[in-house]
Amino acid sequence: MRYIKLLWKLLRLHHWIKNLLVFFPLFFSINLFDISLVTNAVLGFVFFSLASSIIYIFNDIRDIEKDRLHAVKRNRPLASGAIPVRNAVISAAVLSLVLITSLVVSVIFLPLFGFMPTGLLLLYILVNLGYSLGLKNIPIIDIAILAAGYVIRVFFGALIVGVEVSVWLYLVIITAAFYLGMGKRRNEIIGNESGKRESTPFYSVNFLDKNMYVCLTLCVVFYALWSIDTVIVYTIPLVIIILLKYSLNIEKNKDTDGDPVSVLLKDKILLLLCGIYIICLFCIVYINILI
Repeated sequence: MRYIKLLWKLLRLHHWIKNLLVFFPLFFSINLFDISLVTNAVLGFVFFSLASSIIYIFNDIRDIEKDRLHAVKRNRPLASGAIPVRNAVISAAVLSLVLITSLVVSVIFLPLFGFMPTGLLLLYILVNLGYSLGLKNIPIIDIAILAAGYVIRVFFGALIVGVEVSVWLYLVIITAAFYLGMGKRRNEIIGNESGKRESTPFYSVNFLDKNMYVCLTLCVVFYALWSIDTVIVYTIPLVIIILLKYSLNIEKNKDTDGDPVSVLLKDKILLLLCGIYIICLFCIVYINILI
């Protein structure tokens, strides 16, 4: 049981929550009850999750010495020595084999799951490998790559279900992603003094604060423009409340590293607000179909 918990941490399964973005295009295309498209989206979610776990393992292996100097990251399975590097390499190899085999089978037997989404998934892997190999130490580029990961997830989800991503949805995602990325860097700066990445000295809390809230403002504006012609517009106040609560957590909890998943999962009120928002969206978008 203990090893399973360690493996869970190594693969960072709780970070798979980010991959739910794959379902966004399907949800808003009002095809959530189309079994074939749902199957594609679920497979896409699994593939993306496998790819992200492979990247996490690779990154942890490379940064094992730096992580041991970090107040929080030193508790990771590899940095703490709870899981040997050899076992981590084997795990990554097995996941890679499963992912490659599954992709080949899917491209052959699932018409909508073709070469374009596969290429986008490979792009995500290559970009994040570059991030792990040193791009994360280049200021601005590091945040841009973090933001790109969210955008790629959405476009990947659109390709596997054969729908187009709204320009406004794209703008909402990209501005929100930059906001989250800068929030993560902000708290890394004011947090632990040792084990910091090389790009943090180039940033200041003041710089990140100003640009975070520029992106936050744009995110709300784009969301409003995206939803203004539909009844989704009534969810704008709830979106603002969620973003305010998230911002409060970032600024108040200086001991956190600003990781979006950690910020979300550690706050029951924020989780509740997000749950209410999802329920409201579902009711608004699918109420006519259900009736």
